[in-house]
Amino acid sequence: MRCPVIMSEWDVQRIPTGVADFDSIIGGGLPTGSVVLLLGDVGGGGLEFALTSAAKIGIVKEFPETRSFMLGHAGKAGILPETISYIAFSRSRDDILREVKISFNRDFAESLVSNLRFKDFSKDYFMRTVVPSSWTDSDEAALFSEKKQDGLMESLVNFLDANAPKSLVIVDSLTDLVVSDTVKFEDVVSLMKGIQRMAKKWGSVFYVVLTDGILDNRRQQMIIDSVDGVLKFEWAKFHHTSKRQRYLYVEKFMSVLPHLDQERIARFATLITSQSGFVVINTERVG
Repeated sequence: MRCPVIMSEWDVQRIPTGVADFDSIIGGGLPTGSVVLLLGDVGGGGLEFALTSAAKIGIVKEFPETRSFMLGHAGKAGILPETISYIAFSRSRDDILREVKISFNRDFAESLVSNLRFKDFSKDYFMRTVVPSSWTDSDEAALFSEKKQDGLMESLVNFLDANAPKSLVIVDSLTDLVVSDTVKFEDVVSLMKGIQRMAKKWGSVFYVVLTDGILDNRRQQMIIDSVDGVLKFEWAKFHHTSKRQRYLYVEKFMSVLPHLDQERIARFATLITSQSGFVVINTERVG
């Protein structure tokens, strides 16, 4: 008679990223409670990484029999978030889903349409700018309506309180907040530290997208210090050729770096395809 598997207080629950070769090296996924900064070059793959994760998890939630195929051997043992939330500050749901439909296969697109709890904060974001309200009106359902007197940051906190527990949350993007003249940078840092604290209680994983180099070094480091992990997405040029290659580095992540050091992995060469989304195609090792 087999004894039931009992989790001890030392066991760590992980949510798979959906990037199978990455999960196989980092222990099956990211620990619940992680706030992960996706820091990268424009087009480097940060947002595609988050969308691939959301799409594959959504497919598995709808069709459990696809778990091994979608998440790989390592990822299939992880837990799935109860919900997937997508937060945008300057782009509409229709705009993002249109890009998804053009860029990825039908299964991915349908999964995101079906499973994303989308929240468009563009009306709050553009409220005190030259952008007229007629440009930011959307047909979004009033499912996540905010009080009119609430500001952007208050509305964001209210949304997270209601929807972040046991969720995968994609924030697209922190760049919008840090370049805004109507949002204080110190408030953004405080918000990130608060999210980092609450994510542990919520049992959630956050993907927060930020364009590399948009901030000066000091301010960018303040953002890095307020998250649990930093995945860096970078374009690299080959010498004497016009070819470029995307790479993923783990710049900061206490629970992930030991696995990489053990395998002597320096970086991951990556590719974005319409059929598989964000994919690791090679691991480059030290020595």
